[in-house]
Amino acid sequence: MLPARPSTAPRRQNKMENRMEFIAYYWAIIAAAIALVVWLVRLEARGITNASDIKRLWTQRKEDLQSAKDSRDRTDKRLDEIGQDIKTLLRGLDK
Repeated sequence: MLPARPSTAPRRQNKMENRMEFIAYYWAIIAAAIALVVWLVRLEARGITNASDIKRLWTQRKEDLQSAKDSRDRTDKRLDEIGQDIKTLLRGLDK
């Protein structure tokens, strides 16, 4: 005849007590690990936000540089026209 199987109820309670002891003993380390993970997630989110802001600023800078170039080109063209007008007027005075 086989020996009677011991009940599993005391074993389960023993495992549960071991888990509770483990958590009670290492709760500060567990809390620090969770806080570290949360901090890393927030840091990654901030990095993604900063990257998109930098991309937006580069696009804005490119547009601003193009606008300034267009403005300089218009000013240069106008100054060339004024220079031509002055030369024309001076030629008319020589005659």
